[in-house]
Amino acid sequence: MKTVKVLAAIVIAIGFSSISYGQKALEGSRISPMQVGSATLSMGVGVGSQYKNGDYHSPFGTKVALEFGMWQAGPGVITLGPQVGGSFSDYYNDHKYRTVVIAARSAWHYGWNVPNLDTYAGLSAGIGFHRDEWKNHEDETETIPVFGGFIGASYYVTPVFGFNVEAGYDITNFQGGIIFKLK
Repeated sequence: MKTVKVLAAIVIAIGFSSISYGQKALEGSRISPMQVGSATLSMGVGVGSQYKNGDYHSPFGTKVALEFGMWQAGPGVITLGPQVGGSFSDYYNDHKYRTVVIAARSAWHYGWNVPNLDTYAGLSAGIGFHRDEWKNHEDETETIPVFGGFIGASYYVTPVFGFNVEAGYDITNFQGGIIFKLK
């Protein structure tokens, strides 16, 4: 939860620091990398989510997401796309778990009139394939519904490549990675 608050503070600080730049920009200009018709592919690693109740030790998570700019929504763009990833943990070598998730995601993207910056917030829903492995017990496998919420920011260092951070309750609670603009 602490990482979510830190990332939210960073995103808000970026937004407030860009206000003076935004006032100098031309009215109605769009500088954000995400626009209607855009497509991006992001990949990241970080702290995985704990979808099941339990005492898990430092879960590792990874996620890949594909997003398509679908609709203009005020000054931002709404995206839709799939995501896949997993959350994995060992707990004192006698308990391991893994959850592999396939989900759909949607987000609202806004660039704050800062060149190469894309910030966003969104929701996801899908299905998780969860497995608990015990050293001295029978393993448990189940399919579970998964829902998520996230905020994030991408900064492009070239027109098609950038770095991405994301936080929330999703496949990962916090992750860093790379992003490619496909179109």
